[in-house]
Amino acid sequence: MSRVARAHPLWLAYIIHRLSGLALALFLPLHFWVLSLAVTRPDRLDGFLHLTDTAIIKLGEFGLVFLLAVHMFGGLRLMALEWLPWTAPQKTLAALAAALSFLIATLFLLKAV
Repeated sequence: MSRVARAHPLWLAYIIHRLSGLALALFLPLHFWVLSLAVTRPDRLDGFLHLTDTAIIKLGEFGLVFLLAVHMFGGLRLMALEWLPWTAPQKTLAALAAALSFLIATLFLLKAV
């Protein structure tokens, strides 16, 4: 792949979509383990939930919501590429999707703090 192709904004959108999907897939086992604590060890779940009140965890939640939003908008971008005719303004829509993802994650963080 040429350097010019990698400089294209939509190539960056592709990479961000792939990396956000990978990060979410790596997060899922931890999420399922915490959910299993509700059934198997409620006392440990209470301790873990107390830990989630820390600032670093809130920042991590911001990152998780950002990854979810980026991945969702990236998937919508892919569906648009598959089903709609390609036009130059779609680069602007990709940038708008990234900005909207950041806005969603920031609103979540502000509500959590």
